[in-house]
Amino acid sequence: PVGTLYGATCLAWRYAASHVGRGGGNATVRIMAVDYGDARTGLALSDPTGTLAGDTLVLWETSMEKLASAIAREAAVRGAAQLVVGHPINMNGTLGPRAQKSEALAERLRALTGLPVSLWDERRTTVEAQRILHTSGRHGKKNKKMVDAVAATLILEGYLRRRCLP
Repeated sequence: PVGTLYGATCLAWRYAASHVGRGGGNATVRIMAVDYGDARTGLALSDPTGTLAGDTLVLWETSMEKLASAIAREAAVRGAAQLVVGHPINMNGTLGPRAQKSEALAERLRALTGLPVSLWDERRTTVEAQRILHTSGRHGKKNKKMVDAVAATLILEGYLRRRCLP
């Protein structure tokens, strides 16, 4: 499968990059992606090498301040060294109200955690997450929270894929 090949290739590249001319040593860099929503926010965490997407969870919070605190807590507990917040840019490239909310959340997370926070173009991640769930036979209202977790995973996978390129 493509994901396995990508993961193996990226892992080999990271290993080589961390060992060539440096005397070895591979830093642990967990990255947490955030799919920010008005009621539910999906989180996805990379493996310790910062190469593959792994654990997911969904936070239920409507207050941005409380949500930012909850994300900061999860990042600390799970050992995240970097955060990636989905940036919902409109299809025509403009920034709407959702993008502005994501930017505000990213700023708040920087202040709360002291971690680097990146914005990542998340166009169509929710649509793709719904398609993935539907294809796997999961659809309906009870799977709404799964959409947020899958969307966060797609944000993380896109970021990791781009980050892996030399």
